[in-house]
Amino acid sequence: MQGYLNVAGHLVKVPSWHRGLGLDPAATPQFTHTPGQIGFTPDGSRLIVTTKAGGNSFEVFRVGLPGIATKPVITGAPGSVPFGFSFDRARRLVVTEAGPNAVATYRVDGDNHLTKVDEKATGQAATCWVATVGNDIYAANAGSGTLSGLRTGQDGTLTSLTTTPTGAGTVDVSVSGDGRFLYAQTGAAGGVDAFRVNADGSLTRTGSVVVPGAVGGEGIAAL
Repeated sequence: MQGYLNVAGHLVKVPSWHRGLGLDPAATPQFTHTPGQIGFTPDGSRLIVTTKAGGNSFEVFRVGLPGIATKPVITGAPGSVPFGFSFDRARRLVVTEAGPNAVATYRVDGDNHLTKVDEKATGQAATCWVATVGNDIYAANAGSGTLSGLRTGQDGTLTSLTTTPTGAGTVDVSVSGDGRFLYAQTGAAGGVDAFRVNADGSLTRTGSVVVPGAVGGEGIAAL
C-alpha cells in the first residue's frame, strides 16, 4: 500500500506512507489473493483494506496528522474472502463476502477492531463489489450477471430486497453523487448499465452503453 498527497490537483508520493500488508504476492490464483479494496471510514479516521483469500481479514490503519499508523489492527474473517465494501447511513461497514456469496455488516470499534453485526446470503455467484445509497445496498454478482438489493435496519441487520439482472460479468458498481442513479460495469461486453434508484430500494433500468476497449475492465466511479 502506498500513500499520496493531493497537492493542487497533483498526486505526490509520500515514501514514508508505504505499508506492507503481509500477503504472499506469489499465491495463486492471484485474483483472489491480492487486496480487494482500500478506503477511508466516513470520518477519515481509519483506512481499511480487505485482503480477500490472501488473508481472509480486514486491516485497519489509524489515520492522524503524521499520516497512517505503522501497523494495522487485523480482524480475521475466516473463509469469507472479504472483497468490496461501503458504508451505510449509520457508518457501519458493509462488505461483500465472495466465499459464501454474502453481504455482511460490521461495526468499527474504537480500538480499530471490527465486530460483525449481520450476514445475509445473496443466493448468487461471485458476490464481489458493493455500493450503498443510505441504508440500501447493491451487491454485484459477477458470476450471475445480477445485482442483489438489501437494506440495513437501525440495528444493522440485513433484509433482502430484489435481484436485478444486468449484462454478463457484473463487476464494479457506483452511485451518482445525489444517490439517484446506479451504474454497473459489465465486463463481459465492456459495458455500463444505468439504473434509477427508487424509494423502495428497487432499480429501474434506464439504459446501457458499450465502452470501447473495456472488455474485461474492472473499476468504475460516478460523480
